Amino acid sequence: MMHLLKTSDLSAHDLAYLLKRSAKFKAKPFGRRSVLAGETVCCYFDKPSTRTRISFETAVVHLGGTPLSLSSKDLQLGRGETLEDTARVISRYSRALVVRTFEDAQVERLAAAATIPVINALTDGHHPCQSLADLMTIAEHKGKLEGVKIAYLGDGNNVAVSLAQAAALAGANVVLACPDGYGMPAEISSHARALADRHGGSVSLSTDPKEAVQGADVVYTDVWLSMGHSESERAERHRVLMPYQVNAEVMRLAHKDALFLHCLPAHRGEEVTAEVCDGAQSVIFDQAENRLWTSMAVLYALIEGKLEGAGAAGKH
Repeated sequence: MMHLLKTSDLSAHDLAYLLKRSAKFKAKPFGRRSVLAGETVCCYFDKPSTRTRISFETAVVHLGGTPLSLSSKDLQLGRGETLEDTARVISRYSRALVVRTFEDAQVERLAAAATIPVINALTDGHHPCQSLADLMTIAEHKGKLEGVKIAYLGDGNNVAVSLAQAAALAGANVVLACPDGYGMPAEISSHARALADRHGGSVSLSTDPKEAVQGADVVYTDVWLSMGHSESERAERHRVLMPYQVNAEVMRLAHKDALFLHCLPAHRGEEVTAEVCDGAQSVIFDQAENRLWTSMAVLYALIEGKLEGAGAAGKH
C-alpha cells in the first residue's frame, strides 16, 4: 500500500497497526528521528487548517524531516500546470505529499501520478487522518474498540464517512443520525455496513438523534456548515440540523460515562452546547492532540512500507 486516500483503503490489520504505532509515538515522540533525516515532505493546503497543518508539520519534524507548506499560489498550479506534472516533480524532491483540498478527484489524480506516498489530509468526501485520531482517543479512554457504541449526530459529511469506515474495520457499532437529505451517499454507507459485518461490528443509519444516542459509549458531532458550503446555506442547514444538536439532554440518554468527541473547530451553541463541549465528558483536546501521533504513524507506515491495503484484508 502506497497511499492513504480514504479510511477504507486500510485493512483491519493496517488500522490496528497504525493505532499501536500511534500509541508508541505518543509514549516516545522522538524514537524514529532517522526516518525522514535530511528529507522534505510537501504539505499542500488548498483549505485553511489548524490541527491538520500543525500536526503534520510537527510530525515531519519529529521524524527528522523538514515540512514544506504550500498552496496553489506557491506552485505553478496557480498558472495552469497540471496536477499530474506537479505530482511527478514533487516525487523527485520529497519523500511524501500531504494534500488538503476540495474534490476527491484531485487527490486521486495526484496519487495516480506520484511515485511517493500521497496522504489525504481532508477532501470533500473523506477525512481518513481524523478517523484514526478518533479511534485512538476512544481506545485510550474506553480500553477497547470492539463492541463500543458510537453515535454520530448531524451532517453525514467527510468526517462521518471516515469515522464509519474506521469503526467498521475495528468491530465497533456506529449509529449515524442524520436528517433526510443529509446522510452519507448510499454506496458509501452500504460499503461501511459490509465492512462492519465482516469485522463483527455494525453501521446503522437513523433520522432520530435521541434513539441513536440511547446507551452510546461515545457521542460525536461536527460543524453544520463546512468549507465548501456557501453562507447562503447557513439558515436552512441550521433549521434542519438543530434537532441534532448535542446538549445535556442528549448526553443523558447515553451511558453516564460516555465520551463527547468533536473534530474541531466547534461552534458552541450550534452543533453542540458549551456545557457539553467544555464539560467533564468532553475529550476533544485529547482527540486533537492525537492528530499528531496518528499523523506520525501514517507517515512512518507509508514511507517504511508497513501497510498492506484493503485488498489484503483476507490474510488476517
